[in-house]
Amino acid sequence: MFVNPAASVVCFIISDSKVLVARRAFEPEKGALDFPGGFVDPGESLEEAVVREMKEETHLNVVSYQWLFSFPNKYFYSGIEVPTTDNFFLCKVSDLSLLHAEDDVAELIWIPLKDLQPEDMAFVSMQNAVRKLKKLHLEK
Repeated sequence: MFVNPAASVVCFIISDSKVLVARRAFEPEKGALDFPGGFVDPGESLEEAVVREMKEETHLNVVSYQWLFSFPNKYFYSGIEVPTTDNFFLCKVSDLSLLHAEDDVAELIWIPLKDLQPEDMAFVSMQNAVRKLKKLHLEK
């Protein structure tokens, strides 16, 4: 028996040295910080999932994206541990004025990247991503 990970996408939007984070509206980790994104649907590419998830959760239209890195994660839901491979993308959007929390997002918050701490994030993969993103951002 194989237990293969589910694919997910995670979207970074950075503007004026601030990164967009989402507060989770539902379990698991209700109320914790997360980044916009979610599971890849069957028959969908990672890139299609980026565009769909950003629209569903933030009401923003992605115009370009760049895959940055991936991290394994464990997503606990209804008593089941789902192994995931979280794929992180840097996204550019057409109009930030359209920003609005939707779907499973309670609120969207701009946090200066320098102030965002790994332990603020809901999941281990997100914590690892904050560390990596800060390193990448500081190298520029």
